[in-house]
Amino acid sequence: MTDKAVGFDATKITPEIGAPAPDRLISGNPQFTTWNIEEAEGGIYSGIWQATPGKWRIVYDEWEYFHVLEGHSVVTEDGGEEIHLRAGDRLILRPGFKGTWEVIETTRKDYVIRV
Repeated sequence: MTDKAVGFDATKITPEIGAPAPDRLISGNPQFTTWNIEEAEGGIYSGIWQATPGKWRIVYDEWEYFHVLEGHSVVTEDGGEEIHLRAGDRLILRPGFKGTWEVIETTRKDYVIRV
């Protein structure tokens, strides 16, 4: 691979471990694992994110495209319908999105974020 092409190989990256902010947690004890693969100019980030079961509030100031690799999650915009996400599903969340993210089965996604 050249220096102009970057694969999504998380095995060579030390993951960051996290969790929802306590004031956003609704239920469960979700744990996040994030493999940040690339940070590019212009506030663009890409990588792989995984979360264990639980539910929390989300507020997006950034734009994000993601592709679910495994698991089952439900994203619900305030006042909107539930969006069930399983392996193969893709979604874009735009700045200003407010709602909840609930992980039913441990979920892994790859993502591209622009802040």
